[in-house]
Amino acid sequence: MDQSNLHNAIQNAIKNGKTVLGIEFGSTRIKAVLIGEDHTPIASGSHEWENRYENGVWTYSLDDIWHGLQDCYRKLGDEVLNKYNTPLTTIGAIGFSAMMHGYMAFDKDETLLVPFRTWRNTMTDEASRELTELFGFNIPQRWSIAHLYQAILNKEEHVKEINFLSTLAGYVHWKLTGHKVLGVGESSGMFPIDSSTNDYDSDMIMRFDEKNKANILAWKLQDILPKVLAAGESAGVLSETGARLLDPTGNLKAGVPLCPPEGDAGTGMVATNSVAERTGNVSAGTSVFAMIVLEKALSQLYPEIDMVTTPTGKPVAMVHCNNCTSDLNAWIGLFQEFTTTLGVEIDQNKLFELLYQKALQGDADGGNLLAYNYLSGEHITHFEEGRPLFVRTPESRFNLANFMRVHLFSSLGALKVGLDILFEQEKVKVDQVLGHGGFFKTRDVGQKIMAAAMNVPVAVMETAGEGGAWGIALLASYMLHKTNGEPLEAFLSSHVFASQNGKTISPDPKDVEGFAVFMKRYKNGLAIERAAVDSMK
Repeated sequence: MDQSNLHNAIQNAIKNGKTVLGIEFGSTRIKAVLIGEDHTPIASGSHEWENRYENGVWTYSLDDIWHGLQDCYRKLGDEVLNKYNTPLTTIGAIGFSAMMHGYMAFDKDETLLVPFRTWRNTMTDEASRELTELFGFNIPQRWSIAHLYQAILNKEEHVKEINFLSTLAGYVHWKLTGHKVLGVGESSGMFPIDSSTNDYDSDMIMRFDEKNKANILAWKLQDILPKVLAAGESAGVLSETGARLLDPTGNLKAGVPLCPPEGDAGTGMVATNSVAERTGNVSAGTSVFAMIVLEKALSQLYPEIDMVTTPTGKPVAMVHCNNCTSDLNAWIGLFQEFTTTLGVEIDQNKLFELLYQKALQGDADGGNLLAYNYLSGEHITHFEEGRPLFVRTPESRFNLANFMRVHLFSSLGALKVGLDILFEQEKVKVDQVLGHGGFFKTRDVGQKIMAAAMNVPVAVMETAGEGGAWGIALLASYMLHKTNGEPLEAFLSSHVFASQNGKTISPDPKDVEGFAVFMKRYKNGLAIERAAVDSMK
């Protein structure tokens, strides 16, 4: 289709409500993506925002939420009007997503009882430990149920007034539709999910209520949690009030159907086509996390592994690490300073590419060098604080190629410790992992290193950078367009990703062996990192 015909087709799709809108609340940006009938983005809008640290709590105010959403939507509408000379008055479907977890508690009058406590808060250690023991299931501090139980332990006054508990995505959806629901993937970050029923684990619900009998609460847990919905189910329509909340200009008409609100983990899976069993995705940038869709639940509890679900309720094992490329970026910044001092001007992106490519020329194991990228603590290796380190022996092969290679290896060291639990102890099988994030920006290098670390083929797609707003738009499209009984993974593979360009790199046996040698050195050297933390206060 030529550009003129394509422009006209998009214009008609906008006029006739054949588009789909996805909006995701990230930690630093709210992003909206409008997609056309071929699932390609045709317009976007965004709003920068920052959480605040107030009275010991990381939070966003309700005004932050609604002002940010309206500004983001307004910018999207302006782009639609400017590009296609058509006002946005109706949409085929809408989906909302947000950073998972956190705590938003409301009373019977729909009043927020305490400021929104985001996933970033680490005030629930006691609750996390007690619930993990009670359920025999890992309950991280950021989960909504940990926040609720900590408030009970703290005897906070507001607890007895709770009528509804939700996450940010669930709150926005509720206010726009009147429906107190969550997608199953987002729900799995509130409370453990039973994948056989796609609902909260009933046995654990019962244990929680039993444990809190002595507190004489006016509610049972099931009564205050949002209803769980799977991908493809209807989650209500945009109300008249909701339409005005989203678009105060009055252009947008009510009645638009909404899909279940999801968390950023679920939308990341969708945006990378990683929702089928034996698939996974790994996001590597400032931090790194890998999510593997399991064929069955794990045999036991592992504190290093978070268990969530796909948007269709399949169990997902998540390995999350605080540190990835920040230390490596600092070293490249040092090299940039050196070139500037020499009077040589080189673009930073070009410098990254040159140095990353150099790593492929190094020894398979990194030349007996060792690095730790711990700018902050790393729970998987049991560090509450971090000290970036570079260590070598007199016999180490100290050259630029090995230096770069070992720092790329180090970026994945903690991740590898967590993944070994899945691959070696639990014998989890993975056919392919899709990579996204800055680690993969330089062609081939990040993929080769990740394939060596995971010993799994690693793919990178051109659309991997579209992000969660695109992912929730795809979930809204699935609700709207799926045929009877069509699974989400089939819909994505057939209608969205069939024509997507990408490249897959399989693990090189020499690289896999070299990374394994590095990891022995990495684990043995953790005592050095511990000494650095203890001695460099």
